[in-house]
Amino acid sequence: MSFGFPWGLLALGALVPLVAAYFLRRKQKPMVVSALFLWRTPRPRAEAGPRFERFTREASLLLEALAVVAAALFLADVRLGEDARTRHVVLVVDGSLSLSARGADGRPVLEKVRAEAARRVEEEKATSVTVLASGTVPRVLAGPEAEPSRALAALESFRALGADHEVAQTLLWAQELAGPGRHVHFFTDAPPAEGLAVPAAVRWTALGAPRDNVALVSAWRRDEDATATVTVRVARFGTGPEETEVRAVARPGPGAKEGTERRERVRLPEEGAATLRFTFENAGDVEVSLPPDALPEDGETRLPPAPERRVRVALAEGLDAQARSALERFLAVSPGVDQGPGEGALVVGPRGSDARVTVGAGGAVRTFVGPFFAEKGHPLLDDVQLGGVRWAAGAEAPPGRALMTAGTVVLLSEAEGQVHFNVDLSRSNVQRTPAWPVLLGNLLREVRRSQEGFPRRQLSLGETLAVVTRPGARYTLEGPEGTRPLFGAGALSLPPPAVPGRYTLERDGEPVDAVEVLPLDARESDLRGRGEGDRPAQDAGQDDGGGAAPGRARWPLLVLLAALLADFYVTRRSGA
Repeated sequence: MSFGFPWGLLALGALVPLVAAYFLRRKQKPMVVSALFLWRTPRPRAEAGPRFERFTREASLLLEALAVVAAALFLADVRLGEDARTRHVVLVVDGSLSLSARGADGRPVLEKVRAEAARRVEEEKATSVTVLASGTVPRVLAGPEAEPSRALAALESFRALGADHEVAQTLLWAQELAGPGRHVHFFTDAPPAEGLAVPAAVRWTALGAPRDNVALVSAWRRDEDATATVTVRVARFGTGPEETEVRAVARPGPGAKEGTERRERVRLPEEGAATLRFTFENAGDVEVSLPPDALPEDGETRLPPAPERRVRVALAEGLDAQARSALERFLAVSPGVDQGPGEGALVVGPRGSDARVTVGAGGAVRTFVGPFFAEKGHPLLDDVQLGGVRWAAGAEAPPGRALMTAGTVVLLSEAEGQVHFNVDLSRSNVQRTPAWPVLLGNLLREVRRSQEGFPRRQLSLGETLAVVTRPGARYTLEGPEGTRPLFGAGALSLPPPAVPGRYTLERDGEPVDAVEVLPLDARESDLRGRGEGDRPAQDAGQDDGGGAAPGRARWPLLVLLAALLADFYVTRRSGA
């Protein structure tokens, strides 16, 4: 017998006043009646003052005492036999992609983890089980405190396809769920790295094996008009084959009747990766694959069409001839650019206008040949080289935060979404240097990134998911893990997706954009450091102790109800 809440036994204290009430009798005022038969059962009565007497209703007292005992046992959560012993087991499974690798016997490591987890649950005689999956964002697979059969069923349907990550956060969470002094079982495919701080309550079980592996470590697709260019990088980890065959299959796209298949053999270097490039016309999804090996998941990927976002640019009235000519020449050779006014167009206007980009100089004009000082890390100035540039700028500083200066003169600034070029192109040569197309190209790139949808159409495992939404609309993200709402407007940064696949952005129920998360992670593809081992928990723990089973035993309530009904019957029959 055990008690889940021993403090409930304090209810037994109600027996003391109950017994005292049956011994205590008080003097009663005599009452004159016309006939003795009006008293159904005469009882002796105290004649003077309160005093204790021997009670005469033992059956009623025993039944009421039984009711008090039953109530106390229910409050104390009494447990008998097997019900008295409960055990909560917390399991943590590594959600990394490498857990899907096959051993020499062809069995995935995850299959071994499932078998070992079931054996551990049976060995511990667990009455409730919680299963967590580690990842960049830990998640609950079963529980907390689910039935063992349900927990193992959830583990059976789990697929390990996550990116490389730290497991400390998940293990600390598992410790909190297990409770003080309880052990946590962690299943992975490699022993803990030297110097890794493992919580003392964690039993670390590694079931992997070192394997050679050939993998796709990156894949990228770019579409320009009807031409799709696919670039992939292939790496060898270990002493595997020195060369391999890469197969690329393009599904038919708009205007194409049939798909295209390409095969190419590539020699793999000992270090680094080999790069291949395929070109297709009118292609839909392109599937790239390698021959199956220890980890087939990192040898297959699918690249959907990724056309560059189009940008509309309008040149406002008032621009001087030199500025208009320099801008038109750049826009004429820029891919994905439409010229002319329209909804959402990027308007370029003269200095002092309300255009999003202004070009012009104000005040006395001076020419600078350097040194130029630029704000490091600003996206507009990526790869902008100013060597050999002659920049003519006005003495009047444009509004906003300075991005580039020469001495005390501001050459480029940004204010509330506007970009201001303090430049007189009739006296400058910047428009004839590489800095001009790079600077304007960065500007168009930032405009594309601010458009609704995903700035990038392809991501690898572990990369943050960036998305842009409009105010006043309701957005949801639909993917392999289901549908989740998105809150906020503008540029949002979401946690890395837990599993690869296609994620679709929907606005008010209508698809807006899609992104493909590729099952590629070079750290997970390197299986050379995997192995077996069982590191026991460092503290003694209290796993042998019982705990409160879910729910309370109901039989004390039945005893309580039966005792009260019997007492009512006895009291009623005796006329008390």
